[in-house]
Amino acid sequence: MAVFRFRVYWEDDDSVYRDVLIKSDQTFADFHRAILSAFDFDQIHDAVFYRSNDNWQRGREIVLKKDDRPRQAEPLLMAETPVGAAVRNTNQKFVYVYDFQKNWTFLIELIQVMSQENKKLTYPYCARKEGLAPSQYENKIPGNDKLMEMEEKYDLGSDDFSPEGFGEEGETDQDMADEESF
Repeated sequence: MAVFRFRVYWEDDDSVYRDVLIKSDQTFADFHRAILSAFDFDQIHDAVFYRSNDNWQRGREIVLKKDDRPRQAEPLLMAETPVGAAVRNTNQKFVYVYDFQKNWTFLIELIQVMSQENKKLTYPYCARKEGLAPSQYENKIPGNDKLMEMEEKYDLGSDDFSPEGFGEEGETDQDMADEESF
């Protein structure tokens, strides 16, 4: 069974991404849940995948549930569509939109195809997390684990942080002392 490795970028910041491994016979509904889990989002809103080209133009829709919106082509259903059926080439791209009110958009690209699955893993599997995931709801309580990890990593809570010592290039300590007297 082939396994796809997709890199899922948050559209607003491409340094924030997740690598998701999924078997070719698993559905887009499985992929949908894996992406939300990887970014710590809930699973209560509607979503859609779009097959995409290299310029991220949105093509054929793969929807979570049917609706009555008129379209040129009938959309595919996530629960009925295996991921492998939508992969046309080794650099396949998709656009994923979640929660149409907030319009969370993720750019997805196929970065690797493996011929064998790892029997020790449960697929889909988030193999890599880079960057701090965006907060789905702005009213999240500050001080959660991720924020604490970031503070510790960058020592953001340190009292030692001081802007002193930063001046213009070529500026001497005496020049800075003279400016401070104003």
